[in-house]
Amino acid sequence: MTEPTPQTPVAVPTSRGVKIALAISVALNLAVAGLAVGAWLGGGHRDMPRDMSFGPFSEALDDSDRREIRRALLDRMGDFRAARTEARAEFGTLLETLRAEPFDAEAMKAALAAIEARNAERLQLGRSLIETRLSEMSPEERQRFADRLEKGLRGGGRD
Repeated sequence: MTEPTPQTPVAVPTSRGVKIALAISVALNLAVAGLAVGAWLGGGHRDMPRDMSFGPFSEALDDSDRREIRRALLDRMGDFRAARTEARAEFGTLLETLRAEPFDAEAMKAALAAIEARNAERLQLGRSLIETRLSEMSPEERQRFADRLEKGLRGGGRD
């Protein structure tokens, strides 16, 4: 009698349609994340670059705090047009990759990683600027900020 041998896992072939659906799903998730980040970074304030506002945080900041963060942002971000051009190019690369035949999953992953890295840099910068500004506030200013933030998060908007 022979001893049973462990079976080697069999790779289940993934159909091209599943790969495309997965790529589209990832792209849509990134688009939704991009919209969320855009909403967070693009609160629509005239004194903040459109794609570099901080959503509910911007709503809770008073005008002088918002101006200070904007100044710090502009000092640290460099040329916004160049950054936007690079972001468009990254999405262009992703679109080309998704449409390419044959489909190259590694190229798609690289394109998504480039987009993710840029978004992570922006989020890190935003967090750093908010942290710095909050740390500089007096206790009374932080209390007022917290009150405005809470009101905004409940859908009450600014005073």
